[in-house]
Amino acid sequence: MKVCVLGATGFIGGHITRAVIAKGWQVCAVRRNPQNVGAIGDVPVEWFTGNLNDVDSLRRAMRGCDVVFHAAATYLGNFRDIEREVSLARTEMENVLQACSASRVQRLIYTSSITTIGQPPPGRVADERDAYRAGQVKSAYFEAKHVMERLALRQHGDPDIVVMIPSAVFGPGDIKPTTGVVIREAMHGRIPIYFDATINSVDVRDIAQSHVNAVERGKEGERYILGGASLTIFDLLSKTCQLAGVKPPWLKVPRPLLTALVRVCDALPFITLPENFRTFAQWQAVSSSKAQADLGHAARPIEETLRDTIAWFREHPQKK
Repeated sequence: MKVCVLGATGFIGGHITRAVIAKGWQVCAVRRNPQNVGAIGDVPVEWFTGNLNDVDSLRRAMRGCDVVFHAAATYLGNFRDIEREVSLARTEMENVLQACSASRVQRLIYTSSITTIGQPPPGRVADERDAYRAGQVKSAYFEAKHVMERLALRQHGDPDIVVMIPSAVFGPGDIKPTTGVVIREAMHGRIPIYFDATINSVDVRDIAQSHVNAVERGKEGERYILGGASLTIFDLLSKTCQLAGVKPPWLKVPRPLLTALVRVCDALPFITLPENFRTFAQWQAVSSSKAQADLGHAARPIEETLRDTIAWFREHPQKK
C-alpha cells in the first residue's frame, strides 16, 4: 500500500505518518518548507514540496498512491473577514479533491474538526447526526471547516471519502500547539482561572490509529467522531497540574462574565482572542460509539495522555 499524507509535518499528520509506517505501508509526505520534517525526522518517508494552493504539486505527491490522508489546512482565525477565510478554505479543499481525482486515488481520509458537530436535541449526547449550521457561530474557523467537510461529502466517484472528526487532541509531538497550549501553560502553573465548560479530549496516537483503520474499515461517505474522555475544564486543568506538581486553578470565572469579555474583545479591533477561547460556549460532550463500532476506535485514559504530553513539552521547551 502506498499512501500520501498532507500535513505530515503537523501534529495529527505526523502521528498518522508514524501509524502508517508501523503498518508497513509506503509514505509520500507533503511539506511547504523543504527543510521542515516536523516531529517525524526519524522515520522513512518520501518527501514532496507542495501546498494546498498548488494542484500540480499535490498531483506529483499523490502519483501512484492508493490512499490520501488529508490532515493539512490553513488555520483560519480571522472572524472579522469570514468570507475571505472561507473562500481560501474552499479553494484548498477543491484543489485536494481535484488532485485526488486526477491521480486516481482510491480513498481519501479527511481530518475534519469537532466544530462541524452541532448541538444535539435535549436528552442525548452529540454525535454524527448533529451538524453545525452555517452562520451559527461568528467564527471563520467554524465556517471554513463546515464548508470543507460539506465539499468532501458531496464528492461523487473517485476517490471515495471517509471523514474523521477528532475532538480536542492532546499528546506528545505537538510541535505547533493549538489546543495543546492549555496543557503547556497549565503544567507551568500559568492558568489560575477556570470556568464552567465541558470538553471532550482524545490522544493523538489513538486518533492516528483510527485514521489507519478507516482505510479498510471506514464506510464511504460517513463521518466519524474520534473522541475520548468528556470532562470539565476544571478537571482537565486539575489533572494536568497534579501530574505536573503545580498549584491547580483557583479562580472561577462565571460564564456570563466570560461571555461579556469575549463580546468586548471582539468589538475592539486591536484585540483578537484565540478562536478556541472565543467559542467556548460551543464546547460539549460527544459520543464516539459509531467510530468504536466501525473503526475499532479506542481511547486510552486521559491521565496517560496528559502524563506523556507533559513529558514531551518538558523535553521540547517552546516559546510562549
